[in-house]
Amino acid sequence: MHVIVVYDVDKKRVVKVHDFLARYLCWRQNSVFEGEIDYRQLEEVKKGLSKLIDSDDSVLIYELSGKFKVHVIGHERNPQENII
Repeated sequence: MHVIVVYDVDKKRVVKVHDFLARYLCWRQNSVFEGEIDYRQLEEVKKGLSKLIDSDDSVLIYELSGKFKVHVIGHERNPQENII
């Protein structure tokens, strides 16, 4: 499945969250990762993130199914040649 993860965490945890997500997904821009993972990996991501963040932090995980388009407006920070 294709997922997009967006996070807003305290600056003390940004590097830890970034490094954790980089094990599973591709960095797209500040606080945004995306890529293809299976259900088992999604559960690992959710469990791992819940251990890294605290109650003031926020993480959104979007599961995308079917066809979708990405429209980039402005400078694309980390272009992906083949997202799907």
